[in-house]
Amino acid sequence: MTDPIAPDYLDRSGRPRLAYRHVAGRGPTIVFLPGYMSDMAGGKATALFDWAATEGQACLLLDYAGCGQSDGQFADQTLLDWRGDVLDLIDAKTEGPVLIVGSSMGGWLMLLTALALVQRDGSARVAGLVGIAAAPDFTDWGFSDAEKAIILAEGALVEETPYSDQPYVTTRGFLQSGEANRLLGAEIPLTCPVRLLHGQEDGDVPPDISLRLSAALASGDVQVTLVKGGDHRLSRDGDIALLIDTVARLATPN
Repeated sequence: MTDPIAPDYLDRSGRPRLAYRHVAGRGPTIVFLPGYMSDMAGGKATALFDWAATEGQACLLLDYAGCGQSDGQFADQTLLDWRGDVLDLIDAKTEGPVLIVGSSMGGWLMLLTALALVQRDGSARVAGLVGIAAAPDFTDWGFSDAEKAIILAEGALVEETPYSDQPYVTTRGFLQSGEANRLLGAEIPLTCPVRLLHGQEDGDVPPDISLRLSAALASGDVQVTLVKGGDHRLSRDGDIALLIDTVARLATPN
């Protein structure tokens, strides 16, 4: 019997092969972007994919290069490399509008991807955005000056994390790519509907980041939902139900 969650793969010339899962259905296609050192096997991604498949909604999950079941070395990737991964899969597997859902660092990639799509294809290509503890600019506010100095001098910072049995590794290339693509210091020219979900007990991405992002976005249709008792993962049953309801409302507006 075939593994029901075995991925498909996108072969690319000169770049690592990417693992993905795609279900066809009505648009817009929901595209889920996981967080740093995360992948498409997580609870939020899986729940969203299963809901979409049941409801007949098109959905695309992916592992960035060097993550999950994709090829490549994690330490070789930068923020823009991963944006390129997302764009390559969107181009290969979707038609028409996309609704991008980004978790933590995936929320930064969500914004960078949407900006690239709008610039290339026009505003109609992006139907909406849903951030889950979105973490734009975290190379700026997420590290102390001392930690940044270590990364720049030694090439990488290795930290233990409660989210994985593998340490977090932040490379010089990733830090420099992040610092060159910060967004919160100016208006972000996206006008689509945006929903930002953030746990009030998030110890990794301060809820204030979602408020700053809301203020920076050009869109007049931005809503921030602070979840009482919610941590960074927002993966409790109620949190996932809120995510699915939020995505469903944007995917099928009245």
